[in-house]
Amino acid sequence: MTTQTESGARAHFSGHETFPLRQMWLKKAFDRATSEGVIPKSAFADANAIASFGVGKNMVASIKHWALACGLMTEVSPSEFRINQLASEILRDGGLDPYAENPSTAWLVHWQLARRCFRSTTWHWLFNHVTAPTFTRQELEEPLARYARELDPKHRLSASTISRDLETCLRGYAPRTAGGSPEDFAEPLLGELGLLQEVHKGQYAFRRGPKSSLHDGVFAYALVDFWNRAAEGQSSLAFETVAYAEGSPGRVFKLDEESIAQRLIAISDFTGRKLEWTDSAGLRQVHRKNLSKEDMKNMIRRAYD
Repeated sequence: MTTQTESGARAHFSGHETFPLRQMWLKKAFDRATSEGVIPKSAFADANAIASFGVGKNMVASIKHWALACGLMTEVSPSEFRINQLASEILRDGGLDPYAENPSTAWLVHWQLARRCFRSTTWHWLFNHVTAPTFTRQELEEPLARYARELDPKHRLSASTISRDLETCLRGYAPRTAGGSPEDFAEPLLGELGLLQEVHKGQYAFRRGPKSSLHDGVFAYALVDFWNRAAEGQSSLAFETVAYAEGSPGRVFKLDEESIAQRLIAISDFTGRKLEWTDSAGLRQVHRKNLSKEDMKNMIRRAYD
């Protein structure tokens, strides 16, 4: 189920078959790629797909959805997907984290899902638009439906679609601790990030504050990625933008002001002064100069040292 955003990108509220992303699923998708980095679409649809992936038919569809939503692969033709170069560096055999065991991989996946509206609209909306101290899934359903209508006034999503998408999103970060089926205890990739907690049965809250498992390399990468989308061409970015703007590291990672400030102070040494923090006369800013794509790759590589 999709709608159109203002920029023309498609927004999704289904496709995961209600399965939260599991630790090994991105690797399973990656391993279907040829040596040229191409995954035939038939890999997810032919008669051998269930045996190849080792899961049921609905889970194969879910793996395909998550591989697209996380940016592992992109559609390049009616018959092929292509593997993202950074994903290849992480997940290839002998790569930075082939079995998705390092927290940096989960943080990068979370960033990909929550920073933008495309293919993971509920994830983006939850982490960028929900400000209530606590909430239930039911309390979020109507606000999310309104958001969907704002994206495309002509399109109508069913209440059950909204409800299932929210349930899948919440369970991905705060797995059920009692009851449910054995499937609920399968290793959700994002469950260890500590971003959401179930404070009472069915009631959730964000965990704001410092994130000890969030490497400075992932934070720096996310900052530049956000900068390129939100303020391309600007040589400086205000602290408030980093902390509070939609799609910013502060919002997506649920960092408090002190934690953001500490990371921005440290970012100068981390990036060899290609990103530099200044705090003069009450004007708090981070500046950038001569950052290349290779610099961004190096930020990620250092997150796995």
